[in-house]
Amino acid sequence: MTTRRAATILAVILTVTAVVAWRWWHDHPPYGPEALELTSSLSLVSNDEAQAALGENAPAPFATGRDQLVLGRVSWQTPPKPLDGGYFAIFLIDKRTDHKPEVFGVSAPQEAVGIGSAGIESRITERYSWLRGAGDATFGDDEWRSNGNRLHVADETAAPLAFVALFPYLEEPHPEASMATAPVALSDLLLAMVYLGPDGQVYWAQRLQG
Repeated sequence: MTTRRAATILAVILTVTAVVAWRWWHDHPPYGPEALELTSSLSLVSNDEAQAALGENAPAPFATGRDQLVLGRVSWQTPPKPLDGGYFAIFLIDKRTDHKPEVFGVSAPQEAVGIGSAGIESRITERYSWLRGAGDATFGDDEWRSNGNRLHVADETAAPLAFVALFPYLEEPHPEASMATAPVALSDLLLAMVYLGPDGQVYWAQRLQG
């Protein structure tokens, strides 16, 4: 083997090693869920109880008729490192349909905890089959639709966090409706927290309830 060929092979090996090392570092979580000492609860509440839980500065969803309200509480210790562009996603999912609620009220300021969805979170379902409802809903072979919302925690100091989700009662729900509806029991619900990195890396998912 010539010196030139040996140098070329060595360069390739070093490049591959560097790529593998970078991917490991890029996808490796800064810490695991055990570092947060997570606690949580879910309960069915009235309109008055929902508003009291969120406080006077955060409007709670309003239930009428046969609608239902679910109060969730999630608390964690301050993590060892800041989120730095990453975020915690908190999912409340009806396990019967894999759908999420659309309407939430949250005790934290909007800049700390947002409400919405992101297509990149479909990666979660690829890694965690029990979180099928985290991604968009699929209809047919090539149609994707929003599947309700989740909470986007951008501030790691937002705990303890309280939220209220509205489960509306639909007299005649559309067969392709993609949001969670009433009637619902607490045993039907899955509450989970997922840590995503600044580039959409799925660091880990932790089942909290259900």
